[in-house]
Amino acid sequence: MTAKALSILRAAGAEDIEHPGGTLLAHLRRVSALLASWGARPALQSAGLCHAFYGTDGFPVALLDLGRRAELVEAIGVEAEALVYFYASCDRKASYQGLTDSRGTFVDRFTGTRTRPSPAARRDFAELTAANELDIVDVSPEVRARYGADLLDLFTRWRPLLSESAWGHCRSVLGPADH
Repeated sequence: MTAKALSILRAAGAEDIEHPGGTLLAHLRRVSALLASWGARPALQSAGLCHAFYGTDGFPVALLDLGRRAELVEAIGVEAEALVYFYASCDRKASYQGLTDSRGTFVDRFTGTRTRPSPAARRDFAELTAANELDIVDVSPEVRARYGADLLDLFTRWRPLLSESAWGHCRSVLGPADH
């Protein structure tokens, strides 16, 4: 976690935005720490810390306008910011189903652009998504009760993209799977 990224998060009000388990900033720190515990490289850990900067398909609050991407690049680097943008840009309904298929398309919700991400980009996206969702269900019994079975189904389908550590954490948080 860079001091600059934390400074931008605080300046954007992440400490004051309610989120399951406390504040958005607390959630972002936990996601980054979870990725670190799974052995994720530093750029993916930084993306975990900053994944909500541009809002997401499931969390519309944006901390930073897309026109200010250079500020995040300066704070966390080009690779990590690209991961943040990729994560934030996902049109979940259009992209989740085909994520494990190399011919599956990924739809950018900001531009409508359809791409076929590389296997590495698909793995990073799946890992970041798992860390994000698992943190939320881990701190919110209500969210776990409402979405846990669907998340287990999603992550079971995405298992080829997940690290062994991420998959093990999915199983421990969401319950055993026979997959």
